[in-house]
Amino acid sequence: MIDLHTHSIFSDGELVPSELAQRARAAGYRTIAITDHADYSNIDFIIPRMVRVCEKISARGNIQVLPGLELTHVDPADIAPLVSEARKLGAQIVIVHGETLTEPVPPGTNLAAIQAGVDILAHPGLITEEEGCLAANQGVFLEITTRRGHSLTNGHVASVARKCSARLVLNNDAHAPGDFVGHQMAMNIARGAGMSEEEITAMFRNSKNLIQRARA
Repeated sequence: MIDLHTHSIFSDGELVPSELAQRARAAGYRTIAITDHADYSNIDFIIPRMVRVCEKISARGNIQVLPGLELTHVDPADIAPLVSEARKLGAQIVIVHGETLTEPVPPGTNLAAIQAGVDILAHPGLITEEEGCLAANQGVFLEITTRRGHSLTNGHVASVARKCSARLVLNNDAHAPGDFVGHQMAMNIARGAGMSEEEITAMFRNSKNLIQRARA
């Protein structure tokens, strides 16, 4: 199992990175990315520390942990420069907090994130077909999420991805130990979004491919 969207106490998660990684490992995950919420106020604080701690945890050989971040509720005009800064600081997985139905994310966030070439557009809500096709062309992965509330539009996201040949990944958006779902539940959530077995297999493979891209 892979989860490329998790949070520690460096934002609104419950656990320090080492315990987050250990809890994920105990739940059956072999790779996670720690992607704490960020904007201009903390990006230079979070990433260097996360790079160091992820290297130390991964060096033990029990679980692979990638340093990342999730740009959250920032003005769409600020997304591209922040993505660039995040990569320079060492973030291997860059996510933008998409236009979920459950939060007042600024309109235009989905488009700005895709244009900036983020790795994953998280819980993109009612993403348009035009945006989905642009994500496919830009190599941006769209997220199917197990997180309550954000998952309300999983079926729509899967449908848009299917029409546009956009690539999907499944993440937990984990903030607490209980957020790491098992393989069977992940499969069922994907099926509930109307995905076929072939699409689900491809989605899990996409996570592996994204890891390889991040480490290249």
